[in-house]
Amino acid sequence: MVPKDLKYTEKHEWVKVAGNTATVGITDYAQHALGDITFVQLPEAGKAVKQGGELGVVESVKAASDIYSPISGTVKEANTALEAAPETINKDPYNGGWICKLEGVNASELSSLLSPEKYDELISKV
Repeated sequence: MVPKDLKYTEKHEWVKVAGNTATVGITDYAQHALGDITFVQLPEAGKAVKQGGELGVVESVKAASDIYSPISGTVKEANTALEAAPETINKDPYNGGWICKLEGVNASELSSLLSPEKYDELISKV
């Protein structure tokens, strides 16, 4: 199921913007395709990222996959709980498995992202 309160990228990241802060993660579809996640390389706090820029890496038993930022901003906080328990992304990709929070985001970039309906359409074709 695709949560209706998020925006999505074609590379399977999600973003939720609240005020000037955005929470970023990978989708349930992405974690399922990757399989059991064994390691997450998190972005450093203070790192400035552009929309589409690399945020980090998720490694699984199957592959390593780059995480791209759905929106421009500065890393405010990384989910350091994932260092000890990367499998949280498999269990709860939309809540406990978030990757990082960005501040100073440009909300106008959200219009270039996929709506929940468009993302659902994208993954149903695979």
